[in-house]
Amino acid sequence: MRKQLRDDQWRQIEELLPGKVGDRGRSGADNRLFVEAVLWIARTGSPWRDLPAQFGRWNSAYQRFARWSRAGVWHRVF
Repeated sequence: MRKQLRDDQWRQIEELLPGKVGDRGRSGADNRLFVEAVLWIARTGSPWRDLPAQFGRWNSAYQRFARWSRAGVWHRVF
């Protein structure tokens, strides 16, 4: 899979995302894959239902995107 984010770009944002060590709840072990999925959606303009299987279940990705949006995660990143 071709990544949208370079490693240096990922390092700049990874600490801003939920799921790091010390955060409550589940680990964000797949945060980078999830962010790559969001970037794929943004780049292609495709509906969430067309998210390639390599990114996981589309509905889970959408629900996580919506949850992060409500929590202001994307605002912090941008």
